[in-house]
Amino acid sequence: MVFNSYTFIVFFILILILHNLPFSWKTKKINLLLASYVFYAAWNPPFILLLWLSTVVDFFVGRALYTQDNVAKKRLLLVVSLIGNLGMLCFFKYGTFVLDNFVTLVNAMGVNYHPARPNIILPAGISFYTFTTLCYTIDMYKRKSEPVKSMLDFSLFVTFFPHLVAGPIVRPPQLVPQFETEHKATQNQLLQGLFLMTLGLFMKVVLADSMLSATANTVFGSEGKLLALDAWMGVLAFSGQIFFDFAGYSTCAIGVAMTLGFVLPQNFFYPYAAIGFSDFWRRWHITLSAWLRDYLYIPLGGNRNGKVRTYINLMITMLLGGLWHGANWTFVVWGGLHGFYLWVEKVIADYRHDKVAAIETTASEEVGVLGPVPETFKPKNFRNFSIALFTFFLINVTWVFFRANTFTKAWYLLKSMFGFMAKEAPMLTTLSIIKVSVIVTCMVIAHWVMRNTKVLDVVPKLSWWLLGTVWTVMLLLIILSQESSSSFIYFQF
Repeated sequence: MVFNSYTFIVFFILILILHNLPFSWKTKKINLLLASYVFYAAWNPPFILLLWLSTVVDFFVGRALYTQDNVAKKRLLLVVSLIGNLGMLCFFKYGTFVLDNFVTLVNAMGVNYHPARPNIILPAGISFYTFTTLCYTIDMYKRKSEPVKSMLDFSLFVTFFPHLVAGPIVRPPQLVPQFETEHKATQNQLLQGLFLMTLGLFMKVVLADSMLSATANTVFGSEGKLLALDAWMGVLAFSGQIFFDFAGYSTCAIGVAMTLGFVLPQNFFYPYAAIGFSDFWRRWHITLSAWLRDYLYIPLGGNRNGKVRTYINLMITMLLGGLWHGANWTFVVWGGLHGFYLWVEKVIADYRHDKVAAIETTASEEVGVLGPVPETFKPKNFRNFSIALFTFFLINVTWVFFRANTFTKAWYLLKSMFGFMAKEAPMLTTLSIIKVSVIVTCMVIAHWVMRNTKVLDVVPKLSWWLLGTVWTVMLLLIILSQESSSSFIYFQF
């Protein structure tokens, strides 16, 4: 079941009605849990067993980890959780990938080995709910928080349908306490949640699907040479498409949760206004970035063991972050490029820091007291805007590997983008070029203007007639769109 379907609208209305009827809080939670299982079963009912198994195992293992004092037994319990969660993820998501690479390797060594290709179906959202349950058991191992007391609350935390399939990746302290006491949306929360749902669907259905997907599919589906203009329009179209698609889903998820009285963490914060790549990863897929930082980068040693080790840890984190997105080496290269960009950025930052430390005397004391200006709140001046545009340019280069199915297609497209494989006849229509140019330009400008502001901080300041007009236009365009039931891109991850 997807947010942009009429089935979900009926489903959502029923859940909203049930949640506001005078039932006990326990009954309402059971209703939400059953609804979450129904929501997930719409894809493939048997996979509910995997979700249920992961929930049960991690609930009891997490409790045992928290109370266990024997180090050896504690480590064994953690291994059980890791094998259970990562084992399922690796089998379903990376089983075919590993087999294909093994076959390629042994055949390159002269062994004629061609086994039957397994027909493995990827369960929807397995990457997301695996990370959700993993952070719980790891936190229990480190005793960062207390174990969840109720199996019902833990089950609902894992399966809560707004975030189940494509995030945000929620941690227990962010959501479990909300299940302990009754939550019901206020009138203001209900209106804000419905507005966010409308905005998210507008981003997905109208902008991502109807306006940009056709151009991106045409360019990335082409074989051979392209005009540089066509190549760039296709890449820019995908850049906008993946943002509007994934940020649209996250916006819908937050909105749906808000209409029920719950708060989910923000997952996007105008990433194409990022001033550099560390800033980009504070704005793009925020909950995944924080997860990789806290559960991979820092345990590897973070920046605590010198510059060389820091660079190694950073690259490992980004490479695995790329592989998390898909079982293809193109995703690994995508992550590696981001790791390389972060390397370069850190080298420059370290050089500037060392230079300032060597030159400044009394001023350095003031810098130490005030601290550097956080990336997110850097001033919106021309210099920073230029850096943001250059960052956006380099991000578009990485999207080539993210979207292309093979390295051959990625390489042809990159060469076409920079004029090394020019084709005489254009592929895209003038209308497609104008459409992509206008949407992407407006997107980048909107990100820059709003880079330090949340949508829900702006909406209350609008006059009622302007807000009503904007809301109505979005609803009409959603209804008139012909692409109203396509799946979200991140469902495949």
